[in-house]
Amino acid sequence: DLIETLELQNILDNALITMYSAEARKESRGAHAREDFTERDDVNWMKHTVGWIDDKGKVTLDYRPVGTTTNVPDNPPIPPAKRVY
Repeated sequence: DLIETLELQNILDNALITMYSAEARKESRGAHAREDFTERDDVNWMKHTVGWIDDKGKVTLDYRPVGTTTNVPDNPPIPPAKRVY
């Protein structure tokens, strides 16, 4: 039962961070779609969201840059593009 309890707490923590991250991101991108921000915004949101929860349950968000190069010199990077289905 301890394992299931720890797994549930981890899932709930990740869900909370996901909700805060989604609310903070003022754009639509991939599976993250918002009716109030219907287009992607590469100028302001080409970054990864990183979040954590402190001991009191406060969520903090930060960001890190998206890598735009490859590890193989002969392979050029693929430029960002809107997903069209």
